[in-house]
Amino acid sequence: MILPIVAYGDPVLRKKAKEIPEDYPKLDELMNNMWDTMYNAYGVGLAAPQVGIPVRMFVIDPAPFAEDEELDEAEKEQLLNLRKLFINPRIIEEEGEEWGFNEGCLSIPEVREDVFRKPDIVIEYQDENFNTHKESYSGLAARVIQHEYDHIEGILFTDKLSSLKKRLIKSKLSNISKGKIKIEYKMRFPEMKKGR
Repeated sequence: MILPIVAYGDPVLRKKAKEIPEDYPKLDELMNNMWDTMYNAYGVGLAAPQVGIPVRMFVIDPAPFAEDEELDEAEKEQLLNLRKLFINPRIIEEEGEEWGFNEGCLSIPEVREDVFRKPDIVIEYQDENFNTHKESYSGLAARVIQHEYDHIEGILFTDKLSSLKKRLIKSKLSNISKGKIKIEYKMRFPEMKKGR
């Protein structure tokens, strides 16, 4: 089932998400709904807080980035085969020299800005069967994971912008929270006037 994506300004996007216990009700349903919702919005990642549920879970499928001609074959291959679910993840290392990349977010449509992140990460997480894994990622794969991980920490990519950039996009962000945008997927707007 396709769920509405929560727009910028909703308090759920600012909550530090809670751990998911093994007996979490209807976990399979939530996972399937998150995949459906992400693909319907042509996203490469989606965190549970973005569908209004403040738990530590996100899904990623960065395959669309594999079309970038500048990537080497190994990175293209990794991006094509990285459809993955992360439950209760913890980034335990972030290393390397920060690099910029133009990021967007399904909760903040029509806003894209360069964000600087470290290129290499080590992450520990559980899969849908609550088996624990520890894996290393780099480049665009690491970036997609870092972006979604920020969501479960209550952080948005716009928080990482300079104060000047933040001022420049302030009215855009205000319009998003009021629902004053045209968007192709279902969204829930925190400041939309009732009865519209």
